[in-house]
Amino acid sequence: MTHSLAFSTQWKPLRGSGTSLVDQLADHLGSRIRNHGLRVGMRLPSVRTMAAETGLSRFTVVQAYDRLVAQGIIQSRRGAGFYVSPPAALAPPPPVPATQLAPDAAFDTAFLLRSMFREEARSDMPGSAGLLPPSWLDHEMVSAAVRTVGRSMGRSLVSYGVPKGLKALRQQIASALQAQDVPAHPDHHLMTVAGVTHGLDLISRTFIRPGDTVLVEDPGWFLIFGRLTALGAKVIGVPRLADGPDTEALAQLAEAHRPKLFITNTAVHNPSGHTLSAGVAYEILRIAERFDFLLAEDDTYADFHPSSPVRLAALDRLNRVLLVGGYSKTLAASLRVGYVAAAPALIDKLVDAKLLGALTTPELGEQVLHRILAEGQYRRHVERLRARVDGARDQCIKMLQQAGCSIPQEPHAGMFVWADCGMDTEALARKAAAMGLLFAPGVLFSPAQAPSSRFRLAVSMIDDPQGWQALATLLAQARHGTRHA
Repeated sequence: MTHSLAFSTQWKPLRGSGTSLVDQLADHLGSRIRNHGLRVGMRLPSVRTMAAETGLSRFTVVQAYDRLVAQGIIQSRRGAGFYVSPPAALAPPPPVPATQLAPDAAFDTAFLLRSMFREEARSDMPGSAGLLPPSWLDHEMVSAAVRTVGRSMGRSLVSYGVPKGLKALRQQIASALQAQDVPAHPDHHLMTVAGVTHGLDLISRTFIRPGDTVLVEDPGWFLIFGRLTALGAKVIGVPRLADGPDTEALAQLAEAHRPKLFITNTAVHNPSGHTLSAGVAYEILRIAERFDFLLAEDDTYADFHPSSPVRLAALDRLNRVLLVGGYSKTLAASLRVGYVAAAPALIDKLVDAKLLGALTTPELGEQVLHRILAEGQYRRHVERLRARVDGARDQCIKMLQQAGCSIPQEPHAGMFVWADCGMDTEALARKAAAMGLLFAPGVLFSPAQAPSSRFRLAVSMIDDPQGWQALATLLAQARHGTRHA
């Protein structure tokens, strides 16, 4: 038989203390349960009794009890009241830190992503392999938009979104694209997605079948390689030059393999920071038309370009080009809102795939982005962010050169430096990871997983003097070991 937990009437809430009455009661009860080792199954006072003893309202007591239930400290038994829960099971041994590799493990895409997104990496982390620190972004602007949307959305806050995405947002995106000569109509050429990764995944799953050939850039965005391979596609790299893909190689590969799709990052290329030239853009379109394949244009980093870049989507008039863009790099990594602009027939197929895969995209994020764009703050924010990134990139280049690295072709823009250290960077990255320093070795950016002396470094590394010192020491030790090998 369980016994009711007696409650000391000496405890009283502190009104006007700045801590809510619900929090005060929940904290006090939780402390008593944890610190006094009360037996499992003991019954708490009823809501009415607790309210009478503490001078609180029944509503406040119910909220406090509900909070303790959510924390697993007490249990609710329908019709019988609230009881002390069993203590939590012993915690498992701490996992191996994400930046430690087993001796025989590869420094692969999965390891890099786990390290980038590990729980302790959610704070400001200069030198992270692919993210700008939160302090570089305008969290107040995003927070204000979230609060405004929360007050104004009403019932739509708990509803599904629209299959193509929030119309007001599509109108804003269409207007921005039209200003850059991309003929996107909000109703016919646009749909929202949960970020660029989602958009490219939808394109791949919709238009690629097992055995199809997909061309990608080499170097290129490593995440897409594994995704395409998982779909059963044959993934072939096209060499990426400073002015865009090597069009001679592209034509030869297209003729030999008859691809269904070519995925290219035209503006502010990841990892090199280079941007497509007009001449190469026209040649890509000519080759795509000749061999009849689609073009997925990854526009992730275009806002870091100082002016309107050359886009395949503008030259092609959204005929065979699918333009994929987003806002997570410049606004907030957690604000997973992007778009696909394409021909109406292609958009219809992608919307069907979107509904089959995950229903509609969440309207809450779309409303927040719509609010930010509507208030006119985004343009000024991007200008400030771009200036900071450009300055940091210049500093990174100088410091890398001082550390003995070369940058054969300096980036035009963007948040990365693609450097050459003259040695196998996978081995270097493994040693750096053991020291808690994360960067992406060149092998990841090759669809053939070819060894490379290149590596990608985030420009936010300038905020980490200790990281720089560790990297410089690591490079010096590696060169010394190479000379004496």
